[in-house]
Amino acid sequence: MLAKLTAKNQITIPKDVISRLPNVEYFDVSYKDGRVILKPLKVYDTDLEMIRSKMKQLGISENSVGEAVKWAREK
Repeated sequence: MLAKLTAKNQITIPKDVISRLPNVEYFDVSYKDGRVILKPLKVYDTDLEMIRSKMKQLGISENSVGEAVKWAREK
């Protein structure tokens, strides 16, 4: 299948290909060995207030990640 690069660096994915990827809106794009690779990604909605509430409930602070990394590196 042929896809043309537009002046705005956009490519239309052929319908035959995209029809095999239902509900995909985002792709991870990489370049390897002369090939452009598109990997479909699932994007999840997040509720930051819900996450912050859960962190508070569990006693996790913003510094907890750094402390966990430091602890793991000492092992």
